[in-house]
Amino acid sequence: MSFIYQSLDPELSPAAKKWVVDNYDKKLEILKQMVRIPSLAWPGVDRTPLQESAEFIAGQIEKLKMFEQVEIIPSAADGTPAIIARRQAKPGYPQILLYSHHDIQPVGDLDLWETEPFEPTVIGDRLFGRGASDDKAGIITLISACEMVLEMEEELNIGITLFIEGEEEIGSPNFSDFLVTHRDKLEADLIIVADSGNFDLETPALTTSLRGLVSLQFTVSTLDHPLHSGVFGGVVADATMALTKILASLHDEQGTVAIEGLGSMPDSSLEIPESFIKEQAGVLQGVDLIGTGGLADRSWNQPAVTVIGIDVPGVSESSNTLQASVSCKISARIAPNDTPQEALDAIKRHLLQNAPFGSHIEFGDTELGSPYLARDSWASKLALDAMTEGYQRQAVKMGLGGSIPFISDLAQQFPNAEVLVTGVEDPDSRAHSPNESQHLPTLKKAMQTHGLMLLQSNRINAQ
Repeated sequence: MSFIYQSLDPELSPAAKKWVVDNYDKKLEILKQMVRIPSLAWPGVDRTPLQESAEFIAGQIEKLKMFEQVEIIPSAADGTPAIIARRQAKPGYPQILLYSHHDIQPVGDLDLWETEPFEPTVIGDRLFGRGASDDKAGIITLISACEMVLEMEEELNIGITLFIEGEEEIGSPNFSDFLVTHRDKLEADLIIVADSGNFDLETPALTTSLRGLVSLQFTVSTLDHPLHSGVFGGVVADATMALTKILASLHDEQGTVAIEGLGSMPDSSLEIPESFIKEQAGVLQGVDLIGTGGLADRSWNQPAVTVIGIDVPGVSESSNTLQASVSCKISARIAPNDTPQEALDAIKRHLLQNAPFGSHIEFGDTELGSPYLARDSWASKLALDAMTEGYQRQAVKMGLGGSIPFISDLAQQFPNAEVLVTGVEDPDSRAHSPNESQHLPTLKKAMQTHGLMLLQSNRINAQ
């Protein structure tokens, strides 16, 4: 179906803001209860808390009394629990799928935490705890938006599906199959994925592009057996030297990727200060950034190649030996308009063409993850308007340098649906790191923003 959106109804924003003020304290307490549950999906970890988390969330959704059915469904035969709640749209109105996930990252080194990771603690304007921001605040945001539209609208016209996944932090291994199996419950005109962040603490952002992923293992060989470096050094090419020359060819002198055939996106208009990147990344004094072009483009629109592993003897096991074979793994982030298979082919060509001294290359395992590039639509315009109103700051479109493969899965499985990527994180949320936290003023603004999106969608009919 085709929908037309012009602008936000002016009476919606103050009413949505008042609803958030009236309900915020109650929602914050529910978020704290969720953070207390160590809902890990990692292999080998007790998944009882993950089931407890699913049951708690399903209970909160059932309290709304707006869904025809609320189900806890394993992602596979022995998989993690997901929650699906669906209410069908009236004819001519959009069906909206709201996505977030309730599984979390491991705590890591407890000594690096300043608070107990599963005892939610408010310090200043932040709530600290594992999963507080990624993505349990997202769940609260979406449930609040559902409750807001239910209470504020005389008639509920839109359809809403809440889909709370239970294995996002382990790479969503069963996601594609789950979408196929439960397609009838998940099919929608609009998909809102509340699992990203904003441009900065004050500026809301709609994530409109994601780089894809290509990883590749390969082995370089020059000999049929290792040799004494004193006898043959300076005459025979060893595999380690050949590998270092190959790896040096991946970038030019400025650190820009030098692989012919990798795509890139046009420059964006957003500017990121160099000092911001250096501070966030912990760049050492005197170390320069790499690449050319705007920092946003280097992070979002251009390819990046990283050597993430090399199998050679470690220093403690080293000897005076010319290595016959060495192995390496590289990880490439590809532009949102590139394709993984074409990028993989380009990388392989480059490695073969830059193998020195006739050295042999044998390719091993690969991993491909599709990029994502949103299209302009009625829904993206609505989202930007709702963000601008909710945050009282002009919303921007931004990309992410990382990959979220399940976004492409959603786009491929539901090609007619609009997919919007929103979120509640900010650059200091420290998702996946010690001292994860949710900025509470941002949570309030996100609740208002997502509520506005549903409220306005409830007044949009098919054309």
